[in-house]
Amino acid sequence: MSLAHGGGCGCKIAPALLSELLAGMPGLPLPPDLLVGTAHSDDAAVYRLNDSQAIVATTDFFLPVVDDPFDFGRIAATNALSDVYAMGGRPILALAIVGMPISRLSPATIARILEGGASVCAAAGIPVAGGHSIDAAEPIYGLVALGIVHPDRVRRNTGARPGDVLILGKPLGTGVMSGALKKGLLGDPAYRLMLDTTTRLNTPGPEFAQMDGVHAMTDVTGFGLAGHALELARGAGVSITLDWARVPVMDGVRDLLRQGCATGASGRNWASYGASVALPEGFAVTERALLTDPQTSGGLLVSCTPAAADAVLDLFVAQGFAGASVIGEVGAREALPRLMVR
Repeated sequence: MSLAHGGGCGCKIAPALLSELLAGMPGLPLPPDLLVGTAHSDDAAVYRLNDSQAIVATTDFFLPVVDDPFDFGRIAATNALSDVYAMGGRPILALAIVGMPISRLSPATIARILEGGASVCAAAGIPVAGGHSIDAAEPIYGLVALGIVHPDRVRRNTGARPGDVLILGKPLGTGVMSGALKKGLLGDPAYRLMLDTTTRLNTPGPEFAQMDGVHAMTDVTGFGLAGHALELARGAGVSITLDWARVPVMDGVRDLLRQGCATGASGRNWASYGASVALPEGFAVTERALLTDPQTSGGLLVSCTPAAADAVLDLFVAQGFAGASVIGEVGAREALPRLMVR
């Protein structure tokens, strides 16, 4: 972490600046088989191959969020594969993205990063089939991840429907914990908790895509819970309400916030989209920092019918996501989609 100016998904460009940068992209005719592109900030692109197969393609990489090179590789790979799962896809292969300060990191250290990433891909049942490497000023690692999905089973961030409930698969707090780690305030039990969360593959995604009651999915990463819930709201043209008391948070995170471990990315996130978020009176600044906390390898956010909620929760729990919770609901369609917290 000492070789990087930031870490994990906290390195992401702020949402407002990213929108400004993408606004200048030239408009091109899109092929009809491109089912998902850049229009709605989805987690991955999807291209139809035939009536029963579509390719899910994504890339994700970042600077170290932890000091241990093997753990860094594991977290980065898990985070990259999450985008495939969030679209309802099953990963089929990965390519490594490697940028390392060769003069400051030993070959053995770099090899451990690659081994960590490869171990996660092996757990997902896929090979690291290639990649690209450069000599860089700061250590960067991630994956290009490819998956497969039935074209009719793609789950986008645009499908939420009025009356749906929202279910979050992982607790919040990885950004705060990484900030505490940088300050030397994160004990070993908390580090293990963070590692367990950030290296848990979001494997329920493809099975959720088979459920007719699941209408939309995304994963909560660098823009925080508020930012990614807003993407769901804007994609579907609806209002979304979060029941803040029901949002799962990792043990000890609120204590770390009181010790000043909020990330700079949390503030940048709020500056980017806070005008579209309605908070209850007296909502603490530390709670707002948690609402916008950048999650590295965060949980799936699922929009489904109330009738499907128990099946979604049961599948989460069966695959190791014991903290999965219903955290809100989808409201009426609106011309100016918004997020409300109660």
